Amino acid sequence: MEEGRFHDPVLVAEIIGFLVRKPGIYVDGTLGGGGHSLAILQALDRAGYLDKSLLIGIDQDSAALGEAAAKLSDYGTSSVLVKGNFQDISAIVGRVCGERGRDTGVAGILLDLGVSSFQINTAERGFSYLRAGALDMRMDCDAPFHAGDIVNGYEERELARLFYRYGEEPRSRSIAKAIVLYRQMHGSVKGTEELAAIVRENAYGGEKVIKSLSRVFQALRIEVNGELDVLRQALAGGVETLAGGGRMAVISYHSLEDRIVKRSFAEKAKSDWGPKGVGLREPLSCGSINPVTRKPLVATLQEIAVNPRARSAKLRVIEKVFFGGCCEK
Repeated sequence: MEEGRFHDPVLVAEIIGFLVRKPGIYVDGTLGGGGHSLAILQALDRAGYLDKSLLIGIDQDSAALGEAAAKLSDYGTSSVLVKGNFQDISAIVGRVCGERGRDTGVAGILLDLGVSSFQINTAERGFSYLRAGALDMRMDCDAPFHAGDIVNGYEERELARLFYRYGEEPRSRSIAKAIVLYRQMHGSVKGTEELAAIVRENAYGGEKVIKSLSRVFQALRIEVNGELDVLRQALAGGVETLAGGGRMAVISYHSLEDRIVKRSFAEKAKSDWGPKGVGLREPLSCGSINPVTRKPLVATLQEIAVNPRARSAKLRVIEKVFFGGCCEK
């Protein structure tokens, strides 16, 4: 298998510092090429925790699973790789732990959101406007729904709403109108090159063209893979799966993802003190998590120089409250 096809993992030192604090179950919900998982296993080994730990790696991309399996081969007895979607993190962890006869309480969870370099650089996957390929964009190649179904099937209003909602594209209506007109004239938009040409002709000029291309392709990818709904389910399932004192770290790369992570964590950390003016001594219900990072952490200039993908990365970390409530510590 070709080396280096997947991106170098970002914020590795920070992830290790926040997550690896004791033996237990660790979950990499976005396995990719296995870079973060390898770092976690190595850290567990250095700390003397490996014999009592298990890493569960989850990915829906078969190519990623193959790459990660080779990278983690020295830790075969300490890791289990599962083909699946991280929205099912709770069920996957329960199944694996049941098969291994282990307690299901998780010590650490990592979600590194976004698209891998391998997926972007594989032209036939259709993730990049820089490469000629099919309008695909499926993270799971066995999934039936792809980008071509959207570009050639959605009505103009649906396309405009999609580009604005998931891409925050200011020229969403003009681009959607141009796509529908192109379909009427040519039958269909046949690939990434044709779609990119339509966007270029109907976006603002100059450097803003590149931003429009990125936004439109991002919006299509999110729609194809249901990424934002999947993320919400993964955050809820992850918190549910954590043991008391367990931590979840999430790396996001654009504002839509980070906003969901921020709001989800804030909601789960909130305690209910009832209506204003009612002097309760204890809350009616307690938050299930506490923030570890008050603000998102970003990569250092040194890391960005070596790994440009880290430039847009934002890391948020939370910790599960013991006994599921703030009243009991």
